[in-house]
Amino acid sequence: MLHRLVGELMTTAVVSVRRDTSFKDIAQHLAGHDVTAVPVVDDQGRAVGVVSEADLLRKQESQVDPGGHLAAAHLLPAERAKAHALTAEGLMTSPAVTARPQWSVVETARAMARHHVKRLPVVDDAGRLVGIISRGDLLRVFLRRDLTICEEITTEVLTRALGLEPGTVTVQVTDGRVTLSGTVPQESLIPIAVRLSESVDGVVDVTNHLRPETDTAAGTSRR
Repeated sequence: MLHRLVGELMTTAVVSVRRDTSFKDIAQHLAGHDVTAVPVVDDQGRAVGVVSEADLLRKQESQVDPGGHLAAAHLLPAERAKAHALTAEGLMTSPAVTARPQWSVVETARAMARHHVKRLPVVDDAGRLVGIISRGDLLRVFLRRDLTICEEITTEVLTRALGLEPGTVTVQVTDGRVTLSGTVPQESLIPIAVRLSESVDGVVDVTNHLRPETDTAAGTSRR
């Protein structure tokens, strides 16, 4: 099956900053490009860290409440250092959590969830920044047309992967929800067909109405 990779979904026009980019310039980059974080690159274009809105807000968080209603925030040493930093060098979270162009949507989504981030810089084998992938980019797989999903399940899953005869299984797709109906030679193929169909890009859910051919034969003999 042809899973969509990060290299196909990522944005290649990446907004990035250098280690010596000032606090205010970073804030202007975030606001001007409507992003919540920017990668930090070195002189060779390698991603060395990421500065997010949360990193910049450490400065406000560390300040005394002007109204005197709140106690001083308790910051860890690393957080206090960021609160007083003036450039990307001191503000960034390093090393950068990155993705690779050959990663799948599943692998990338899991990395985002594991590190609690909304986007990942994408780097090549040398660590150079080549793009950025966001949650919104990953969600684009769910914009695939129902007909395209149906054709992929029929051709790639049922015919090529499982070797089923055309027409033995009917595939219906509505708004990304797949229904499998018909017969398969062995009952053990049913969970495999369901699992492979679920893995097709753009599939939201799979409803299984498959039956093994032995059940069909038994039902015919009883009649």
